Amino acid sequence: MAIRIGINGFGRIGRLVFRSAMKQDDVTVVGINDLLEIDHLAYLLKYDSVHGKYDGTIEVSGNNLIVDGQTIRITAERDPAAIGWGSM
Repeated sequence: MAIRIGINGFGRIGRLVFRSAMKQDDVTVVGINDLLEIDHLAYLLKYDSVHGKYDGTIEVSGNNLIVDGQTIRITAERDPAAIGWGSM
């Protein structure tokens, strides 16, 4: 059974955690919370100026990122208590 994680903040460290998690068979990223627009989050993941271009596929579909075929819900909550991680 995979460990399901959510990432609160998709800055430099959040993107590093995401990249690392995507390489693990026993970890599934189910949600990301960040205040930036979803298109901008997709761009930052795809073209990282320090770690290079993400080799996988990245698509935006509504409020979801689809990364390497995996759907990840994106939220933009200022209050982490209001995110609702359990519903992801």
